[in-house]
Amino acid sequence: MPRYFARKLLIYALTFVLAVTIDWLIPRFMPGDPIANMLARVSVNTNAAQVMHDYYAHVFGLDLPLWRQYLNFWGRLLQGDLGISLYLFPTPVTQVIARALPYDILLLVPAILLSWFAGNRFGALAARNRWLDNVVSPVAYLFTAMPYMWLAILLAWYLGLVLGILPIAGAYAFSLHPAWSAAFGLSLLQHWFLPFLSLFLVGFGGQAIGMRNLIIYELEADYARYLEALGAPQRLVRKHAFGNAMLPQITGLALALGVVVAGALVTEVVFSYPGIGSLLLAAIQRQDYFLIQGCFLFIIIGVLLGNFIVDIAYVVLDPRTRRGMTGEPA
Repeated sequence: MPRYFARKLLIYALTFVLAVTIDWLIPRFMPGDPIANMLARVSVNTNAAQVMHDYYAHVFGLDLPLWRQYLNFWGRLLQGDLGISLYLFPTPVTQVIARALPYDILLLVPAILLSWFAGNRFGALAARNRWLDNVVSPVAYLFTAMPYMWLAILLAWYLGLVLGILPIAGAYAFSLHPAWSAAFGLSLLQHWFLPFLSLFLVGFGGQAIGMRNLIIYELEADYARYLEALGAPQRLVRKHAFGNAMLPQITGLALALGVVVAGALVTEVVFSYPGIGSLLLAAIQRQDYFLIQGCFLFIIIGVLLGNFIVDIAYVVLDPRTRRGMTGEPA
């Protein structure tokens, strides 16, 4: 097992270097001039604008050759410095992301976990109960087929505008400031519910359909037929089928949690929710090199951690993986 994880860590380290290099390259292949976009907010004459452009290009190191910029990027990254945001100058990128990340965690972690648990539960029940299957499957397929944007707009229109029971924009009331108070907590919860509900419903549909189909497939497998031929009770057969069906579902859960830091771009845009998804969109629109790099860096780290958790989970849950590590026949 130590050799197995050492090999995995080496693969993840190489993947991290390659992914971060691509992350650094992507903004620099975008058309346009980020310094010019930053200075467009300032009204100055042409000569002054050129002087300011040259000054800020030097400050941000964008006047250096690409190879030098690349080495400087890694040097700062190893020190935990992600640079200064061009869009929100002079705020450091780490500070900008730190303000947005709690909103993503608060929104996405409950939505992912609850939709995964409820979807797998109802999918497993639907696979062995024909009446329930006739109810759960159509509803699950309906939610799965709904685009996030359309469902979010529909919920905002009906619950926010028609019924007027929930706010439809922002993370809290504009008249409040973040504070440890009951009024702020209630406002935060009210603004959180609609984005959460849209993500939960779509996630629930996908998980329910996936688990239902996986269990039906496992119940038709050779080992299930063999157990039935031996006279094993249906409860035992279904237990084994459920255990095997859970492996790919656990993989999906770990990967979904890995991209929590990516935010839910469409949902956050619809509800003006201040997470990393909407922050990344604003950074791309304004060609903020350093903020784009910082957002994608967090996404890369999250995805790699999610994959590593999947590897550990498979070693723990699937005996065939442990036999494969020791060279024994599976």
